[in-house]
Amino acid sequence: MKKLLFTPGPLSTSRTVKAAAMEDMGSRDAAFVETVQQIRDELLALAHVSQAAGYETILMQGSGTFGVESVISSAIGENDHLLVLSNGAYGERIVKMCTIHKLPHTVIRFEEDEITDPAVVRRQLEQQPGITHVACIHSETTTGLFNPIAEIGTICAEHNKTFIVDAMSSFGGVALDMRAANIQYLVSSSNKCIEGIPGFAFIIAEKKELLKTKGQARSLSLDLYEQWNGLEANGQFRFTPPTLSIMAFRQALRELEEEGGIPAREARYRKNKETLDSGMAALGFQQYLRPEIQGHIITSFLYPNDPNFHFEDFYQQLSSRNFVIYPGKLSKTNAFRIGNIGQIFPEDVSALVHAIGEIMEKQTATSK
Repeated sequence: MKKLLFTPGPLSTSRTVKAAAMEDMGSRDAAFVETVQQIRDELLALAHVSQAAGYETILMQGSGTFGVESVISSAIGENDHLLVLSNGAYGERIVKMCTIHKLPHTVIRFEEDEITDPAVVRRQLEQQPGITHVACIHSETTTGLFNPIAEIGTICAEHNKTFIVDAMSSFGGVALDMRAANIQYLVSSSNKCIEGIPGFAFIIAEKKELLKTKGQARSLSLDLYEQWNGLEANGQFRFTPPTLSIMAFRQALRELEEEGGIPAREARYRKNKETLDSGMAALGFQQYLRPEIQGHIITSFLYPNDPNFHFEDFYQQLSSRNFVIYPGKLSKTNAFRIGNIGQIFPEDVSALVHAIGEIMEKQTATSK
């Protein structure tokens, strides 16, 4: 039996997606170049935008963080100022990028169990008119909360600010109209809700903003403009592309369409979460977040109030049964996380919950 990954990525993938990565492909082969262009176009469509409407897709080798850093280190010019909205580890990662690249920035921090408050963002933009860009995480997988990016995007548009959204673990699993949400840069990666394998990130960008980045990148390999320019010139990557990951991703896009697109996939993920929530509640587990701010991508559960509970042992026992969950990343309390995304279904979630129940029952019996 294969292991099932209940994580925020890499995810469990279908056999057919994995099989698509088994055939070698030349990076300059016409079929590969055509595949790259097809993927770029299809990603635009998933975001409800198009080249004709003034948007572009850039594929960037590496993990999702490479894509975020490509945008942050390319889009913020010498005379620009970035406002970072942080309520978890991934917002703090953007702050660290700003520090390393010596970018002018301001940080507004919210508690890990609180969403970004649009009113606070509005007030900051009014008080600090020199801010030119705003960055926010959509699904903050530190906890699983969803930040209100549509409301924040409206405020950014009203104040003429460029809005950068890290939609790493949400894009493809949440209906999102990029133009309606007033997003200029959206970043995600191949191994999240589209259910491909790791290897590259992608950036969907408003072209008029993308063109402003020419000549201001702080990195050779992460130069967003030059990466786009190279793809536009001959359809090829500037440096060695992750050929096999890209071929797997093309198959993943086909399977997303066959499933019924993002609405159908979102419905499956939501059903996974409903199954998880009810099952874990029946076992006595408590969630970290309030339901009204909890997304359906990943769920944080507090450690049970039991001195005999040890996460590493709990984790290993689940792994031995072919269920892989995720450690917590909270700074103030102990928790673990269970992802609801990837090639998993409600029956898989039920099997996971059953295994957790058996482990907890065995632990209780042993402690008596």
